[in-house]
Amino acid sequence: MKKPEELIKEITEMTRETKAGRLTWNIKCQTTEYNPEEEKPVVEDEGINWTVDECYVEYNCQYKGKEFVMITYEMIHSCGEKNKTTNLVFLPPLGMRFFDIHQLLPYAVENSQMLSYAIHELWLQLVESHKADPKQVVLDATPGKLVIEEDN
Repeated sequence: MKKPEELIKEITEMTRETKAGRLTWNIKCQTTEYNPEEEKPVVEDEGINWTVDECYVEYNCQYKGKEFVMITYEMIHSCGEKNKTTNLVFLPPLGMRFFDIHQLLPYAVENSQMLSYAIHELWLQLVESHKADPKQVVLDATPGKLVIEEDN
């Protein structure tokens, strides 16, 4: 498994290569953020009701002659102007492309603020590159459905 420092370096290089137009990407995104509010689960924590969203993003490209696949997961709790997020990063085997947290957990990479920042910068570059040339960055975004099972 890659060390977080190695992944940060690789993602930073990929961001530069993408900006220079030398990498093409296939990005799949599944999110609940744009679903109607009444479809979103609400959880209570310390007397506060939080609306919960989640977002998976699969990043895929050919980099240095090898296929690169990374899946990120973000769980967002919001209440008015307050937000709390949990961010996870996975490097699954090439044939595994599930948006299922339980399937992905064995492939988790230790996350840090620096790794989250590098991935965020890559995301911003991918969105910008997609707007400029949708063939360089193919983006497939679909709505997700989040069901939170309650503990009994």
